[in-house]
Amino acid sequence: MKSFISTLIFSFISFVAFAQVSSNSAKTPDPQKKLLTVIASCGECNFNLEGDDCDLAIMIDGKAYYVDGATINDFGHPHAKGGFCVAKRKAEVQGEIINGRFKATYFKLLKLEEEKTTKPTKQ
Repeated sequence: MKSFISTLIFSFISFVAFAQVSSNSAKTPDPQKKLLTVIASCGECNFNLEGDDCDLAIMIDGKAYYVDGATINDFGHPHAKGGFCVAKRKAEVQGEIINGRFKATYFKLLKLEEEKTTKPTKQ
C-alpha cells in the first residue's frame, strides 16, 4: 500500500512538472521579444559546466549558459525521470545573455509531445 501511495504521489508531481512556466519569470512571453526554443538541462551533469551544485542551464548555438530567472527545481526534482540531471529537454525562453549567463524573462519547459514536433530556433 505504501508503494502504491508513493507511486501515486510521484506520478502526480511528475505530471505537474511538465510544461510549466517558471514561477520566477513572466507567465506569458513578451510579443516584442524573440521566442527561442532551446535545449535545457543541468549545467554540471549534462553540459559540463563548472559549478558546485546542479543548476539549470540552456544551450544556444552550441554554447551552454547558466540561467538566472528560473531554477532547476522549478520543474520538479532534477533527478526524477525526465528531470534536468537525467535528461535534456526543450524549452521556450526569452531573455538575454549578460556576463556569460542567460537572464531569463520567460522560461517554459515544453511537454514531451511538443518537444517531438518543435524544431530549435537560432538566436
